[in-house]
Amino acid sequence: QVQLVESGGGLVQAGGSLRLSCAASRSISMFNVMGWYRQAPGKQRELVAVIRSGGTNYGDSVKGRFTISIDNAKNTVYLQMNSLKPEDTAVYYCNVQRPFSTPSWGQGTQVTVSS
Repeated sequence: QVQLVESGGGLVQAGGSLRLSCAASRSISMFNVMGWYRQAPGKQRELVAVIRSGGTNYGDSVKGRFTISIDNAKNTVYLQMNSLKPEDTAVYYCNVQRPFSTPSWGQGTQVTVSS
């Protein structure tokens, strides 16, 4: 079982930027899908961004503003968030998956965007 630790969340003004990090306790090369999800109060968890061998996918609301990337040497998945909006306020969760195994989740990091 892999442990995932997110960091980089915080309070930022609208229009600002944050970079989230998700550090894995073991090599991420074994995972075929890695991504970020978020959950705002009273709402369902939604996809933010995923990266797989075939490329990347983003939620419609973050396209053009957020970028997902990985650093295999550091076993870390990143989410660069630019032009943040108040509606981006949520708890952000890291997720990794590999075939025939239960997906793993981090504990989440809070992102709050003030208007």
